[in-house]
Amino acid sequence: MSFPESTQQVPPPQLAAASAYKRRLRVAQGVLLLFHVTGFIGLAFSKDPSFYLQFVPLNLLLTMLLLLAFQPDRSAAFTVFCVTVAAVSFFVEVAGVQTGRLFGQYEYGPVLGWKWMGVPLLIGLNWLMLTYMAGILGEYVRVPSFVRALIAAVLVVGMDICIEPVAVRYDFWTWQYNVIPMQNFKAWFALALILQVYFNRTYFVKRNPLVPFVYLLQLLFFFGLSMVIR
Repeated sequence: MSFPESTQQVPPPQLAAASAYKRRLRVAQGVLLLFHVTGFIGLAFSKDPSFYLQFVPLNLLLTMLLLLAFQPDRSAAFTVFCVTVAAVSFFVEVAGVQTGRLFGQYEYGPVLGWKWMGVPLLIGLNWLMLTYMAGILGEYVRVPSFVRALIAAVLVVGMDICIEPVAVRYDFWTWQYNVIPMQNFKAWFALALILQVYFNRTYFVKRNPLVPFVYLLQLLFFFGLSMVIR
């Protein structure tokens, strides 16, 4: 039975806005899923993985931009947090590459794009993304802030454990004697913990519905690739 147009119920503005927000979230998840599935198939089964490797910087940039799009509070405090994390982590990586005393003896390949002082410019962005995602995920656990920082730091290191075999295989970076030292994971944990303490002490809205999806997607992507390329 149809009703006159004037008598049909019009959704409240809040309901319409929530519906549109959910649609945007699904679109973002779909785009990221498409990129990661395509990359996985290409890297795992293609005879020419170099074609797919050239899109790694684009994938990283796209993922970070979509995460920022669903960050509800992009205040000055949040901006300072992003710049600080990206800058600090980048220069720690520079010190690591130049001295070999932090993470071990390693050097970056060409996959991650333009480098300055031996470190790709995107490394700071990668650290920011991992720090931000782990910090947001830590907010789901109702424990004291330092315990949350510890949990989030473990999440960051857990991602690195999955990334390392893939990164070495596809020349993201290489280690001396092709051995990933335990020192690398210790340094990752120390830096991640410092950044998570900073995350907890910075005041902005720490909520993002895209974060759990992205973290799980990347974890499955790198873990799956590490299993396939063995």
